[in-house]
Amino acid sequence: MLSIKEKIMSQQPPSRSGFPLSRPLTRRAVLQSGAGLGAGLAGTSLFGLATPAIAQANRPIFTHGVQSGDVTTNSGMIWARADRPARLLVEVATSDSFKNARRLRGPAAIETTDFTAKMDLTGLPAGQDIFYRLQWQDLANVNLLSAPSVGRFRTGPADKRDITFVWTGDTAGQGWGINLDWGGMRCYETMRENRPDFFIHSGDCIYADGPIEAEVTLPDGSLWKNVVIEEKAKVAETLAEFRGNYKYNLMDENLLRFNAEVPMLAQWDDHEVTNNWYPGEMLGTDGPDARYTVKSASLLASRAHRAFHEYMPLRPQGGDGEHIYRRIAYGPLLDIFFIDLRSYRGPNSTNNQAGRSAATDFLGADQIRWLKRELLASEATWKVIASDMPIGIQVTDKIDGQPAFENGANGDGPVLGREHDIADLLSFVKRNDIKQIVFLTADVHYTAAHYYDPNKAQFQDFNPFWEFVSGPVHAGSFGPGAMDNTFGPQVVYSKDPAGRVNLAPSEGLQFFGQVRIDGQSEAMTVTLKDLENRELYTVTLEAAAA
Repeated sequence: MLSIKEKIMSQQPPSRSGFPLSRPLTRRAVLQSGAGLGAGLAGTSLFGLATPAIAQANRPIFTHGVQSGDVTTNSGMIWARADRPARLLVEVATSDSFKNARRLRGPAAIETTDFTAKMDLTGLPAGQDIFYRLQWQDLANVNLLSAPSVGRFRTGPADKRDITFVWTGDTAGQGWGINLDWGGMRCYETMRENRPDFFIHSGDCIYADGPIEAEVTLPDGSLWKNVVIEEKAKVAETLAEFRGNYKYNLMDENLLRFNAEVPMLAQWDDHEVTNNWYPGEMLGTDGPDARYTVKSASLLASRAHRAFHEYMPLRPQGGDGEHIYRRIAYGPLLDIFFIDLRSYRGPNSTNNQAGRSAATDFLGADQIRWLKRELLASEATWKVIASDMPIGIQVTDKIDGQPAFENGANGDGPVLGREHDIADLLSFVKRNDIKQIVFLTADVHYTAAHYYDPNKAQFQDFNPFWEFVSGPVHAGSFGPGAMDNTFGPQVVYSKDPAGRVNLAPSEGLQFFGQVRIDGQSEAMTVTLKDLENRELYTVTLEAAAA
């Protein structure tokens, strides 16, 4: 079976600038990259280092393109991976000509990070297109340099300007992998064509528990043909296997092109580790759990966490640099609060406890304190809470064959179980008159718009708010889910398979959401879209009076 590198090199054609997996952004950038390549062969690199033509055939390469992420008004993370120990050399400019570029010495990519490297570019101008051009310097022979690779992102504005972004979740799930005959992960290309300022990946960035088979027979008898690699032949248990799941997704040409042009702001849910996991869980010996030799979900999660931080362009957070929950400030109109409903929860259970305890933890005490503090401090017009799970849709589980629940929703009725954390947060928002909170999420593999109305809720100590659901971007389609009336969700719109399960991406039920914030009126327009960029539902939320 071919290795990942062999698969990439055999199935992905080189770009016009002659180097693999690098997708230039404009014709000008293509020509610039080509000029850089020629200069390297002639004897100089981006940094003016000597690069004799001898042995240039053995120079380093970018194995999985380039990425940016966690962009703010004055900074942005960049990411790349080399095929060997190498140092990242960076040029940063405000035009694709790279005139007056700032040159930076980046980190070394070595074995301990699987040859990945990321760097925080700081001191950037606000509201500006930022172009970055990267090159690898071989650490074993510093005269060997890679061809350049180019990417871009836009910093958040310092003033009130238009902002556009997209969100979705669920990549390569339920066995639906990269089908070259179908065009690969096409929804990423649809999103790219909308030219968003950034992208929120709402979780299930990989399916570590979802092996990919070479062929899947569709209901009409035709075949869905997946690209397959060794690292996706079984459930991920080792660090190398978790890393392999990210490498698999980065074999897709649509995703590579998307990553080079659109910053990714990522969070995780369960499939980055294993389905419906929680800290301290011990996997069983029957059903899907039988596939695992490693039975500790906490051990699997520690390896998955490492791979997630290596392969996603997250800015280090918290005292240990490992928090996934964080706030991204994108100018005076928008703050985004990424929450983590997976790492600090209590065990999945019947979720019907009348009082709060460690067993009902959902966000966990530290994260709730952080979120309240950050919401209270936010002066942004809109406060988006990026959640890896919906509030009002019931997401079920089974523990020892008995019904259990994955998220807070546990059926109609008063606040019970994990709903205590949600009720506490919503009451805090009301008491402190924190306006214009919108929840964005994925997870359930269909798209919907929910309006939460306290007048129709069992628990009423909160202000009305909207929750928008969208996904999958490339996975099986499911739904709709049963609703829970505790917080009064009204299903304003839903597009789903009407009870059918695990529909292939070729059925067309792949979804993403688009948000536009008007710089003058400050109104937020949310549009739910499908694979073909059709507008399914649109609503405009007016900004509250100052």
